[in-house]
Amino acid sequence: MDGGRAEAGRGAAVSPPGAPHVELRGISKRFGGAQALIDVSLAIPRGTIHGLVGENGAGKSTLGKLIAGVHRADSGELLVDGRPTRYRTPREALEDGTTIIAQELSLVPQLSVFQNVFLGAEASRAGLLSDRSLRRRFDALNRRTGFELPAEVRTGRLGIAEQQKVELLRALAREASLIVMDEPTASLTTDESEKLFEIVRTLRADGVTVIYVSHFLEEVLALVDNVTVLKDGRLIRTSPVADETPARLVEAMLGRQLASTRAARSVVPEGAAVVLSVRDLSREGVLEGISFDVRAGEVVALAGLIGSGRSEVARAVFGADRLDTGTIELDGERLAIRRPHDAVRAGIAMVPESRKDQGLLMRRSIVENVSLPHLGALSGAGVVARRRELRQVGAITAKVDVRGGGLSARVTGLSGGNQQKVLFAKWLFRSPRLLILDEPTRGVDVGAKLGIHELVVSLASTGMAVLLISSEIEEVLALAHRVLVMRGGRIVGEFEGDAIAEEAILHAAFATAPGERESRRAEPVTG
Repeated sequence: MDGGRAEAGRGAAVSPPGAPHVELRGISKRFGGAQALIDVSLAIPRGTIHGLVGENGAGKSTLGKLIAGVHRADSGELLVDGRPTRYRTPREALEDGTTIIAQELSLVPQLSVFQNVFLGAEASRAGLLSDRSLRRRFDALNRRTGFELPAEVRTGRLGIAEQQKVELLRALAREASLIVMDEPTASLTTDESEKLFEIVRTLRADGVTVIYVSHFLEEVLALVDNVTVLKDGRLIRTSPVADETPARLVEAMLGRQLASTRAARSVVPEGAAVVLSVRDLSREGVLEGISFDVRAGEVVALAGLIGSGRSEVARAVFGADRLDTGTIELDGERLAIRRPHDAVRAGIAMVPESRKDQGLLMRRSIVENVSLPHLGALSGAGVVARRRELRQVGAITAKVDVRGGGLSARVTGLSGGNQQKVLFAKWLFRSPRLLILDEPTRGVDVGAKLGIHELVVSLASTGMAVLLISSEIEEVLALAHRVLVMRGGRIVGEFEGDAIAEEAILHAAFATAPGERESRRAEPVTG
């Protein structure tokens, strides 16, 4: 694999259906002190959907990025249509018909949606870009997917879910013969995910090869032809999807039987004091009359469709978004929260929806990320006490089980699950009274997810109040003592204890008439 890249490009002979489109032989890759892939050999037939599953840090994303030219292997051989290939850049892979939808979004916020979709693959006439041609192609893709994205809006103004759709459109616009999809449904609703699955199946019918990386095992089993399990950088097995079940995949991923993938919910003490009380939070066009309480040791979930106002409530409580009216009380004391700094000083912490854009400095170290909001408490006369900083950061990262390098390791080199744990460590450094969690397990594997669930249960058992926002109904059912369902910026349903059920939550999210607020309560869950 030491030679130059094959110059065959898209005009080269391609493998017939069923023959290997891409083949890896003894591929290994190291990042600093971490071995990401170890002697991986794998052949993926042309015109198939191939699933990659495993815990965070198993090597799935690294493998996909090697195939797409983002990374280069340290040893081993990559063959595309039987040709030894060594891509130096994603552009070279694209010339060979390979592209990637990465888990980390790579859009240009200042450009419009349709400009991002065709960035690097623009049509031109006499050296000038043809916006008219781009618009026609964009409109065709928009209709094909049913995403209904606004062409002229600046991409930076879109939410995470909408930006994910832009990434999907960009991959389709490149008309690649091999597409690596890394967690493509992480930010999509159920309906949007189903549309994506239809597109992926259509691509397969057209002879396109899709490498599908996902933590959602049920969707992998419903979509792919073959599935490969990775663990700690090693290939455990590859098999036809018909031979697999969720339980078998989990056992292969973790290397052990998992008696339960659900943490035991904590118990809210009878008569627990109210920690957070919000009344009549409103913001024109966004929120209307939001009122609720969260008690000590209680996990209250805000459920509902994307765009229902869940994250906006969390951001308002944390001071990241302004309010027109409403009051916020913590432990009975009325707060004047105008910015996140005010919330943090009052004892409120928030794990945001996007760790990359809102939560972490990806190119800085673990210790810098964890201690940054707390430097005042770690300083004397304007000088940070480094030994104390390392000692305290080390203690909290050990508590939340951050792995993948020492405290000086850059966050960008960690797996998604460990990045998320660093984000937890950052806000648990000073033990807040209220912890707000916005999509706390997005983009993490089943093992890391269980670890985070156990952490949330443990925090609640100490009396910490938790406000949870999650698009995963299973996560809501697993953790929440009480569920508030939102739609159109209003709370339209409330469920507690045994009344918390998937059907009831979905009914409230989709079907409750405006102005009606369902309330179903039962005895608190005790196990």
